[in-house]
Amino acid sequence: MGSEGGLKRAVEAGDVPGVVAMAATDGGVIFEGAAGALNVDSVVWIASMTKALTGAAAMQLVERGKLSLDTPAGDVVPELAGKQVLEGFGADGQPRLRPPTRPITLRHLLTHTSGLGYDTWNADILRYREATGIPAVGSCQNAALTTPLLAEPGERWEYGISIDWAGKLVEAAGGVKLDRYLKDNLFDPLGMADTGFRLGTAQRQRKARMHTRTLGGFTATDHEIPQDPEFHMGGGGLYSTAGDYLKFTRMILGGGAGVLKPETVAVMSLNAMADVSCRPLKSQLPALSTDLDFVDGMKWGLSFMINPTAFPGRRSAGSLAWAGLANSYYWIDPVRKVTGVWATQLLPFYDARAVAAFEDFERSVYANL
Repeated sequence: MGSEGGLKRAVEAGDVPGVVAMAATDGGVIFEGAAGALNVDSVVWIASMTKALTGAAAMQLVERGKLSLDTPAGDVVPELAGKQVLEGFGADGQPRLRPPTRPITLRHLLTHTSGLGYDTWNADILRYREATGIPAVGSCQNAALTTPLLAEPGERWEYGISIDWAGKLVEAAGGVKLDRYLKDNLFDPLGMADTGFRLGTAQRQRKARMHTRTLGGFTATDHEIPQDPEFHMGGGGLYSTAGDYLKFTRMILGGGAGVLKPETVAVMSLNAMADVSCRPLKSQLPALSTDLDFVDGMKWGLSFMINPTAFPGRRSAGSLAWAGLANSYYWIDPVRKVTGVWATQLLPFYDARAVAAFEDFERSVYANL
């Protein structure tokens, strides 16, 4: 198919410093290619593409009767029962908190309707962190997860640390740390040998460098998630390759492939937030992200974004998708039976030129089906 030339053009035009992309149908891999600073086997920080893997782990435990979607999550992880709602800040700059009127559930966590947020896109969380000295979530310190709720559980979509807490539920119900659970129950069964929170020797040799856009080009920087964390960041801590991640998306496309039950994948693929809809995100930290308007009106399944209407020339209505902070993207189209993974290592997130290059790749995949 004609996507290889598209990847090279994106690099030559200065849209991205390098890119790796792959696609598959229910019949097998139909494309893999790379250009510029990335190779086909480059190890990349997949950031929030971690969320779907943590979500799949949680749903395995739901299947096994060890977790429940709709009972209080605080029964499994007591710290969640103590979460309070942020009402505002007093004249002294200190936060005003109150207890919520309903408990947080795993469903809330997997759909980002728990009320928990990220400082990257929420000014109140940023202010709360500054007032209390709580570290950023990327520190992988447990204290980073102590930020309050921004709304009642179930009230609104608020993108944030919910799936980091889902990872804590996986640990409590699975009886092992998140890295071990994911390896034993997802990575090994799917053959995802290059995926993990800790970089092995072989992975470090192929790790792509992070980039930021500068006038006329890119600056490469060294960036690494803490390798000895207090908690494994189930919302964004994994390293992987495009090939490994495609094995995961192909599993979802194939209805679970022995890792999840077909009926579980079917439930994960449906709107799980009722009448609540996603809304645009206003960046508070421009070095990490631009503003995001692509989520407006979208729905959320059990750890996937779902588009209610088709994208012309691209994915069908009801497709599953999300992304990672360093401009990595994936989609799973259950109607056309096709999935794609596209990754660069570029900050800030949702870089307009990177997004346009990703969309060009997606269109080329559909044009060649």
